[in-house]
Amino acid sequence: MNIKAKIIDEAGLNRTITRLAHEILEKNKGSENIILIGMRTRGEFLAKRIQDKITSIDKVTPTLGILDATLYRDDFRTRLKQPEVSVTDITFDITEKDVILIDDVLFTGRTTRAALDALMDLGRPSTIQFCVLVDRGHREMPIKADFIGKNIPTSVNEEVKVKMKEIDDEDAVYLIESPK
Repeated sequence: MNIKAKIIDEAGLNRTITRLAHEILEKNKGSENIILIGMRTRGEFLAKRIQDKITSIDKVTPTLGILDATLYRDDFRTRLKQPEVSVTDITFDITEKDVILIDDVLFTGRTTRAALDALMDLGRPSTIQFCVLVDRGHREMPIKADFIGKNIPTSVNEEVKVKMKEIDDEDAVYLIESPK
């Protein structure tokens, strides 16, 4: 992994998550009707941290679910040799709720589109709002985030790597050069 730059450090990540939690609460006028859905893998940890921040700010703990949209992807048979499917953990009704879909990086929009399809199979929410830690551009679908931690314009030969302590032993966001 050829690291070009460390974009966000641990303190910066914490500040960004705090800001995202405040923005979600402000747009939704509190946490009463919101449900947080984290997309596997790092989106689930980001969603948990946002849930903790919202709880400390609003004194209400929003419901949290985990979504794996692998089988809903339009390219899982062609791009992924052996798709790694994880478990979706949404054991509650999302109908008439304001769903906050949370992921770490928004790139082409294909994973987000797949997640929207998966959510619609689970119920009919009042709204689906999209929260990402990093928007790196290069959309292939008309997908836009409602809440963005940081915009990081990238070239096609670069990647954004989010590291979270829960699985990476570090909190940081790196810009890396893709292997050719």
